[in-house]
Amino acid sequence: MSQIPNLDLLTQAMLQNAPKTPQEMRRLLDGFSPFMNGDLPEVGALHESVTLGDGMTADVILPRGVGPHPVLVYLHGGGWVCGSPRTHRKLAHRFAEAGYLVFNVDYRLAPEHPFPTPYEDCLAAVRFAHREAARFGGDPRRLAIGGDSAGGNLSAAVAAALADDPARPKAALLIYGVFDFALFGGASLASVVTGGAADPRGAEIGEHMVEMMVGAYLGAAGSGRDALVRDPRVSPLSAAAKLPPCHVVVGGADPLAAQSEALVRALCAAGVAHEHFVDEGMPHGYAQMEFLPAARPAIARMVEFLRKHV
Repeated sequence: MSQIPNLDLLTQAMLQNAPKTPQEMRRLLDGFSPFMNGDLPEVGALHESVTLGDGMTADVILPRGVGPHPVLVYLHGGGWVCGSPRTHRKLAHRFAEAGYLVFNVDYRLAPEHPFPTPYEDCLAAVRFAHREAARFGGDPRRLAIGGDSAGGNLSAAVAAALADDPARPKAALLIYGVFDFALFGGASLASVVTGGAADPRGAEIGEHMVEMMVGAYLGAAGSGRDALVRDPRVSPLSAAAKLPPCHVVVGGADPLAAQSEALVRALCAAGVAHEHFVDEGMPHGYAQMEFLPAARPAIARMVEFLRKHV
């Protein structure tokens, strides 16, 4: 990874000025957002900050051409504490470029809004998209959900919760997500937040940042959090049998690969249709990093999966 300038810059920023609070994480991600979101694909229209209700909005991205279009509700990553439709705009535009009406959801973030608010926001966003897609040229009968990292966690949790709901997604894109908080350990996840850097500070930084994110979302470590970790709204691995067909993808250099492997084993045991891809050598977050060689092929596979199922 040391030969990739933009990834090096992010790694150095993490090591030299590691965020100590969610607010610092937000500033860091916002600072790198222009690197990941330049040269946007052409789409039909972008409606920013459409009100979904209860203090929540979404950017609604219309594809070009005549509808009705299939629908994708996209949930951004950011450790439940940062990220927004703006930080993930290009990735969302890629799906609109491919013909999907995209609801890029601005769910509320921890610690100001801890669990269950982000989860409930995402649940409400899917129901809104199902109810209102037609007025944006979408077909509510052809609805999928997807997200990366924390958004992958939320996508799986919401999809499972809607298993018997009229708004049930027909497919889920689960992009390097967290599916079982019991497997979510700090030391082993240093390279999630430091780009895999071989630096002795990496493990310490990783432990601190993971605890900061998890603590903001679920509360301080203790018996109350221990119970939440087993809740399928938090750890959707336990509800894998309720998921729709899933596209599970992760980078080979991402410690969260173990999360994807655990989910795939559960999907196999439950007989749920799925695809599983591991892109060799790729770090956490690579689908947004189009300067990395595996990013665009990974997105193309996601689009092909959606076309099969939605």
